[in-house]
Amino acid sequence: MPAPPSAGVLEAAVYVEDLDATERFYSGVLGLERITRVEGRHVFFRCGESVILAFIAAATRRPPAQDAALPVPPHGAVGPGHVCLAADGNDLDEWERHLKNSGVDIEADFKWPNGARSIYLRDPAGNSVEIADRTLWRRG
Repeated sequence: MPAPPSAGVLEAAVYVEDLDATERFYSGVLGLERITRVEGRHVFFRCGESVILAFIAAATRRPPAQDAALPVPPHGAVGPGHVCLAADGNDLDEWERHLKNSGVDIEADFKWPNGARSIYLRDPAGNSVEIADRTLWRRG
């Protein structure tokens, strides 16, 4: 029996050590709207129709209390992850200028075989952040 269709990625998580540095980067540099923050645990950002969850990994590995209103099971990761923000291809030159003016090192900037462009950088925790032409994964 095949799986039902998915409507897309609702959220993606990165794991960080410093919520203040994370918020300055994702909200300040990347311009994402902060949704919520819980000291010592997480800060969440709106990214188009999706959400980027930035967790302190050790805090997410603890199981919820027995009487927790939101019994999310423990999770977490070790080491740098990856998240990719979609952009209009015509805006990538402006992104490049903005990142350089913000003092962000660009790790890679190239065109894929299909002509889509990606810019790679690192967040303060070392996660790989890509800003890519939204056509990168389009079919045909």
